[in-house]
Amino acid sequence: MEEVRETSAWVARNSSHVTIDSSGLEKVVETMKESIPKVEWDYEGIHYFDNGPLTVQYLFVLDALNFCFWPDKDLNYDHLAKGLKEALLNDHSAFDADRLQKYTGPQLRELLKWPRSLPLEEERVRLLHEVGFELERSFEGKASKLVESCGKSAVKLVALVTRHFPGFRDHSMYKGHQVFLYKRAQIFAADLWGAFKGQGYGEFNDIGSITMFADYIVPAVLQQLGVLKYSSTLANAIQASSEIGAGTEEEVELRACSIFAVEKMRELLSIKCGRQVLSVELDLWLWSVGVQCPSLQHHRTLSIYY
Repeated sequence: MEEVRETSAWVARNSSHVTIDSSGLEKVVETMKESIPKVEWDYEGIHYFDNGPLTVQYLFVLDALNFCFWPDKDLNYDHLAKGLKEALLNDHSAFDADRLQKYTGPQLRELLKWPRSLPLEEERVRLLHEVGFELERSFEGKASKLVESCGKSAVKLVALVTRHFPGFRDHSMYKGHQVFLYKRAQIFAADLWGAFKGQGYGEFNDIGSITMFADYIVPAVLQQLGVLKYSSTLANAIQASSEIGAGTEEEVELRACSIFAVEKMRELLSIKCGRQVLSVELDLWLWSVGVQCPSLQHHRTLSIYY
């Protein structure tokens, strides 16, 4: 995760389109220091949970598919989480490794009870196949075996996931530098920690190493709070709902500067409150603020990474 922090900090120092407003950051921290908002994982009640290995399998499949909802205005994360939950409640073998390798686009739609093609549907199917194949080859078909092999280290889990599953290798080139973001690999560790409340499969002795998860929603919330400032060109593109290409300077800056800003927020809270706040907790709070704001304008990028 140090690679994520260091490369994001490098982007923030060299960015052309997104800047972090230190006074805006301080104002937000000032409003939070008396009562740091706590948001419960699954506060909406949309996830499958049975306190065992099947939950781990569910979360890994969920996080393999957790990206790019915006091209279908009616589709969002809740549909995915609830759809996969219902599928598993109806058939406990729905996410067995051999079955994951065989799903087609129409079958995935049927699983989610979605009436039309999903955004990046072929990529979603490809990633399901990849997860099923590698789980079967290296982890006895079980995501729980993957988690057990990390020795209660979230950092090791992220490293294992990105080593074995190429679809989780979320990185970009920016001004000649490689930038590591690892949104979905990190969120898998965070989902385990949240679902199992830091116990069992969710027990990690280094959960504080996880950064925030650079997506669409959190940058938009940070901008609305006055923490991030956009160049006029970028602001206009987002306002006009224009697509911003994956791997462009603007897209990398939006994501990396969000990571850097949340790390700074965490440091400031620690100084002002004398309390250690996790980036995971800040991310969940910022994301919950964003999803409850229908008018929030976020950037639009076609990507399998978020």
